[in-house]
Amino acid sequence: MPRDPLIGLVGKPSSGKSTTLNSLTDATSKVGNFPFTTIDPQRAVGYLQIDCACARFNKQQHCKPNYGACNNGKRSVPIELLDVAGLVPGAHEGRGLGNKFLDDLRHADALIHVVDVSGTTDAEGKATRGYDPSDDIVWLRGEIVRWIQGNLMEKWGSIKRRHVAIKANAVDTLQGQFSGYGSTSAVVARCLDKLNLKTPLETWDNETIESVVNAFTDEKFPTVIALNKIDHPDADKNIAKIAKKQDPETIVLCSAISEVFLRKLAKQGYVKYEEGSEFVDTREDLIEDGDPEGGGLKECDEKLKQRIENLKDMVLYRFGSTGVVEVLKRAAKLLGLTPVFPVRNIHTFGSGTPGQSAVFRDCVLVPKGTTVREAARKVMGDIPIAYIEGAGGVRVAEDELVEVGKNDILSFKIGR
Repeated sequence: MPRDPLIGLVGKPSSGKSTTLNSLTDATSKVGNFPFTTIDPQRAVGYLQIDCACARFNKQQHCKPNYGACNNGKRSVPIELLDVAGLVPGAHEGRGLGNKFLDDLRHADALIHVVDVSGTTDAEGKATRGYDPSDDIVWLRGEIVRWIQGNLMEKWGSIKRRHVAIKANAVDTLQGQFSGYGSTSAVVARCLDKLNLKTPLETWDNETIESVVNAFTDEKFPTVIALNKIDHPDADKNIAKIAKKQDPETIVLCSAISEVFLRKLAKQGYVKYEEGSEFVDTREDLIEDGDPEGGGLKECDEKLKQRIENLKDMVLYRFGSTGVVEVLKRAAKLLGLTPVFPVRNIHTFGSGTPGQSAVFRDCVLVPKGTTVREAARKVMGDIPIAYIEGAGGVRVAEDELVEVGKNDILSFKIGR
């Protein structure tokens, strides 16, 4: 059965990885400004914001997800995250906590590389000033490449001999080596197609092998670069430098600590805040807007009011949000994740339970290119399916693709 997507958070110590995780989830990962705060890899559930199908049919008032939440058509869908202990240069050779933490990433489908864009921590996560964070992007990717390449080269002689002996093709041989990273033959084939390699595998030199590993890393571990600590005075110059070198589609500006702070205030009843929004309202703000009760919020003291105003000026108004919600959205975009809404009753979008008006109770995320048959297997497992209906009660062919707005609302009819 297809597994759920897994997104790994990577980065050097003290880059803000654990704070980013906490801002994406309700997890409580140990946070501190010292190396290896995160000793064991921690899995947690984050929430990806998507446009819910309920908005297409004006069913927002009746949308009650079994998991996550839906607020006026904006749905938070659970997605699994993995926080891995901080890496340092030379980790592939055993430095820091060594290969163990690279190994923990092997089944991640995409990575979020949290970068301390303030330049106040060096390559090993120690406090400094004036460090160039663009170096972190280079060396961390290099660690992953050298880790994979090192594992491959260690057995390359045997790999070549077996490849020739059984007259295998390059895709099958490489997949045999890359399967441990959660690869598939399709992933390997795409890598080789991009490189347009014509020479037999047994004749590849070190440069060719390195190019294959680089292509595989790009394909298997698409990476969002989360430039964290954007509210620091030194961040601007570093952001500008990184923006010149990296694909803008992979960069997200964020302040994880600001998101954590705002969510905490919202839970405590001091502010009204919607995750991913640029707006924060205090009791005074709501009273000024005509609500004499101030939304039932608590009164902020002067110190707290000033902190909120500073955060608005330095982060929300300047960048449009804390960026944390966008980080997950961008990772999902790189993976091409598509939400699928399985329902019992294709006409009411309900669960089929008598007397229950709730709609679109479930939502699962599937990769781009998923067929209706594959979506059925993910949702129903090995239960035999007689036929599948889409929106409007129209039968859907099992080999059709699932896309946003097309074949993404499905009802699976059990039978043979």
